Amino acid sequence: MAEVYPAATSTSVATPAQGKDDLLVVQHLKKYFPIKGGLLKRTVAQVKAVDDVSFTIKRGETLGLVGESGCGKSTTGRTILRLIPHTDGQVTFEGRDVLKAKGGALKALRRDMQIVFQDPYASLDPRIVIGESIAEGLKIHGIGNNKERNDRVRQVMQKVGLRPELARRFPHEFSGGQRQRIGIARALVMEPKLIVCDEPVSALDVSIQAQVLNLLRNLQHELGLTYLFIAHNLSVVEHISDRVGVMYLGGIAELADRDELFRNPMHPYTKALMSAIPVPDPTVRRERILLQGDVPSPLKPPPGCRFHTRCWMAQEVCRIEVPAFEEKVPNHWVACHFAGQFN
Repeated sequence: MAEVYPAATSTSVATPAQGKDDLLVVQHLKKYFPIKGGLLKRTVAQVKAVDDVSFTIKRGETLGLVGESGCGKSTTGRTILRLIPHTDGQVTFEGRDVLKAKGGALKALRRDMQIVFQDPYASLDPRIVIGESIAEGLKIHGIGNNKERNDRVRQVMQKVGLRPELARRFPHEFSGGQRQRIGIARALVMEPKLIVCDEPVSALDVSIQAQVLNLLRNLQHELGLTYLFIAHNLSVVEHISDRVGVMYLGGIAELADRDELFRNPMHPYTKALMSAIPVPDPTVRRERILLQGDVPSPLKPPPGCRFHTRCWMAQEVCRIEVPAFEEKVPNHWVACHFAGQFN
């Protein structure tokens, strides 16, 4: 029998304060996928993949977005870039409204905001040599003539550690790590200000992951790039991020500076995730927190705190009232009624 929840009550939700150095501002972003049914194919339900997400990213910063598979991380990144349409909310890039931009304004935004996909092979056309794939964005935006485009392709290939003479080869002739470097080159060739890295190392071997992560950090320092780095591996996120947001079931549970978050996790979900990180010292034993039950369906998320069905700290208020996303300590935002009160 399905569990019956009491009706939920909502609270006002604060959002992180905006600053003059913010490059990207996301406010109350929502993305629902409709489910059609019946003879007339009407919308009978909605999958709440992203539900009221707010954060900012400063210039030159890396914001890591982490969480279990299916929590809405990739959907958030793709909605910000207009790769999929949004349901509600606002996204501002350098003061420009991303979600309302059209025509030339939208085309200009796409040049400044690029993405590196998770699967480097699926994101490349197997029928086109990689030099043409890298130069495709330059052609679409009418940047340079053939010689100038070829010169830029060679330059960006060298930046990512690929020999320019490989430009005439096809994607299947490269290893996984090389293909991901091609994907990075394709984003860099447009000289963007923001790059959404959608789990760019999850499909790679551990040794190759380190190479790609170090490449991304070096490129950031050299070119002044800003990253939204999406991953499910906390160790990877800790290595590359300046701030970290932890997502659960379509919403952000906790957001803080990297060092603060890993030193003082205040949300039970974050605490449980960190307890699963391996410690490279056989003499050190970390208390493992095993979450009970399965992740609820985003088709019908539980009322109140969405994590209460798996939380060992849950009380009656958690089943009824949605916790506000509040700044518990300076620059440390948490959506929990009992933040930091672990037992």
